Amino acid sequence: MFSLPLIAAALLPFALAAPQPDAGVIHVPIVRRSQTNRVANLPKAVEALRTKYGFRPTSATYSKRANTAAVPITDEDNDSSYSGVVSIGTPAQNFDLVLDTGSSDLWVATSSCSACASYEFTTSKSSTFQSSGTPLEINYGSGSVKGSVAEDTVTFGGFTITQQELLAVSSITSGLITGELSGIMGLGFNTISALNATPFWQALYNANQLSEPLFSFYLARYIDQSTMSAAPGGVLTLGGTNSSLYQGSIEYLDLTGPASYWLLNVNSLSVQGNTVSVGSSSLAAIDTGTTLIAAPSTVAADIWAQVPGSEALTGEYAGLYAFPCTTDVTVTISFGGSTWTINPADMNLGSISSTTSAAATQMCAGGIFDIGTSVGSGSNVPTWIIGDTFLKNVYSVFRANPAAIGFRTACEWLEHYSNRHFKSKPCEGD
Repeated sequence: MFSLPLIAAALLPFALAAPQPDAGVIHVPIVRRSQTNRVANLPKAVEALRTKYGFRPTSATYSKRANTAAVPITDEDNDSSYSGVVSIGTPAQNFDLVLDTGSSDLWVATSSCSACASYEFTTSKSSTFQSSGTPLEINYGSGSVKGSVAEDTVTFGGFTITQQELLAVSSITSGLITGELSGIMGLGFNTISALNATPFWQALYNANQLSEPLFSFYLARYIDQSTMSAAPGGVLTLGGTNSSLYQGSIEYLDLTGPASYWLLNVNSLSVQGNTVSVGSSSLAAIDTGTTLIAAPSTVAADIWAQVPGSEALTGEYAGLYAFPCTTDVTVTISFGGSTWTINPADMNLGSISSTTSAAATQMCAGGIFDIGTSVGSGSNVPTWIIGDTFLKNVYSVFRANPAAIGFRTACEWLEHYSNRHFKSKPCEGD
């Protein structure tokens, strides 16, 4: 569910991945990559997300923990993704990797993988690359990756881990990653790592390299640039926050259950001003690696029942809902603290074809879908997935100690994009 170039600090443009003067705090530029036909890619995105969190049986070769139903992995072939530039090897080779709080492993396509990615890691050119020779295959809804467990020097945002474990991928299902993407950097906890490895961010924390035990995201809203393969994406800050990108003070909520996914409980929800019951099971994974919001079947049906003219889609779009494109769908959500409003623009994923819907009016796909009811075993398996449909509306902070997630209203920050340089405008009030 999800590599990004763009840097922030007050009102100044920044070059890609330029270190900031704050010791132990780095602001990493991120880019949002958008596809021209994002609605057509929704079925694959939905299927991969269901399998990622164990809502459907999977033939995954490797599963790390009993309380997860499948290997946590992300499908990038959906409407968009966020990625960051990660350097691997000695001398360094640079790659755009999806930044995903819903998984915990680092993997990259290698040159032994024929036509897997536009940019591939040439392991023979790295003097610090070491392969264990242990094979690992990860299967999920829309494909698989397989390769060898290895380690190498990894640098991201000015921070370096010299023996970072990763999967050197030699085979990827066609279409699994697209454009300039070369793999995934997982930002979850080590307890759900398929590699049984410490994720890069957690290794930084364990080595006391971060000023604060956290990282934070500002995710930009989509900007329609049809001729561009990359659009402004936002900022990932390692070891701190960027107060120019949010209003007021961060509101922290303790994680629900032991550290695995970044988990909170959905406390309340409203649609078009009407309260919707969140159901008896409301555990939610906060996941930068997916575009959508996934809700249990009965809740999803109740959500869309509040929107006049909406309908459940069928066939390959089963689980998704459509609504009249002229309707603004207004959703609010709370995780036990403040109530956050989702911009109607984020609830509209684009128009669908007349063959997908029999409605007389033009219909658009909605940003909340039915993930199903069959979940994996264990007490900490999420039944909700909260993706970028929500996260674009807040500044989000992921804190390791004490373990918590923080939110605050995000500023309408991005104003200009040109050659990976950006200008910003300040928040207006608190």
